[in-house]
Amino acid sequence: MLESKASQFSLSPEGHILWQEKQNNPLPGVPVAKLEKGEHPLRPVISVLDNEHTKDQDKTTLKNHLSIWLKTHMQEVIEPLTLLETPQGVDAKEDAVSKIAAKIYDGLGIVPREELEDIIADLTPETRVDLRAKKIRLGPVLAFIPILKKPAAVKLRALLWSIYNDAPLPAKVPADGIVSARIDDEKPNEDFYRAISYPLYGGRAVRIDMLDRVISCIYDHADKGKFQARHEMAEWLGSTIEDLYKVLEAMGHTKIHDPADEIKEEEAKESAEEPKEAELKTETAEEPNDAAENKDEKKETKKPELATFRLKKGKAFEKGGNKGKASQGKKFNNKKDNEGKKNFKTKNKSSKKPKDKGPRVISVEAKKNAEDSPFAILQQLKK
Repeated sequence: MLESKASQFSLSPEGHILWQEKQNNPLPGVPVAKLEKGEHPLRPVISVLDNEHTKDQDKTTLKNHLSIWLKTHMQEVIEPLTLLETPQGVDAKEDAVSKIAAKIYDGLGIVPREELEDIIADLTPETRVDLRAKKIRLGPVLAFIPILKKPAAVKLRALLWSIYNDAPLPAKVPADGIVSARIDDEKPNEDFYRAISYPLYGGRAVRIDMLDRVISCIYDHADKGKFQARHEMAEWLGSTIEDLYKVLEAMGHTKIHDPADEIKEEEAKESAEEPKEAELKTETAEEPNDAAENKDEKKETKKPELATFRLKKGKAFEKGGNKGKASQGKKFNNKKDNEGKKNFKTKNKSSKKPKDKGPRVISVEAKKNAEDSPFAILQQLKK
């Protein structure tokens, strides 16, 4: 077993290290060790099992061999996260980047931004570059490592989190590559779903990159502390509009106006006023022509207007509010500038050469003065 290649070992969803005796055999093999809770979720302890495959092996040597394999395996699957680990025996650095990296490491790759705000305030443009080099993204609500959304990274962190927190195995994770999934558990563990890059909002586990895209879209289009939901948000989440609203409300945003409610009220009112005999007229109704059918199809394909929300109050809300104020100032300045340009054009309008539109005929009415009459002229000659 000690001479086996790394490809002959694998990790099962139950936390067992499996060994395949034959190198080219596609089957996973038999369990030879299991992972147990250690001092940190990313530093589990290996316990060698007592069975026919390990009875002739030196347990200490085998444990060291499997420890090296596990460390290599973790580096391959969640490399950006393992690189954030502070080597044992080395004092943790006190600079902002190191502090953020340590918290991201402890959070298995994701931490609520509000827990980092004081540290983020100490970042400089240069240290922000260092943070990006560590693959860390500071989103509006969450700080995370985007690449850890991959299925293999999700499954490994789900296993390690469950072992450290004494949760049942195998851990339930969303299907590979899915952007969000409805969670039917009565009391789902929010820490677990956040740790595997699927934060829980409104009863849905939403993949972190898509959630971050929705959050960024909200604050990019927010004005005066409000924003309107967009159809692409539901497309990014792979959810219905109703589920999108639940996610937005779970984030702390408040729905203040929904055009769909008005439409429902109008439809209910119309249906109450329609006579029951209207159903009998369908037999004599004329068939619509092609133009009418195309018009109806266009009406059906037009997407309805979505609800408007009030932003959650907080630092992100302040950001959206400032943006609204900035946009107002921008509009005012543009208006002033446009008026200035308009006045400038008016003053300099005569300096432009007029277009040649052919010969002009100008008629001017002669002014009638008393001095110009023939009688007045004769009186002057006599004098």
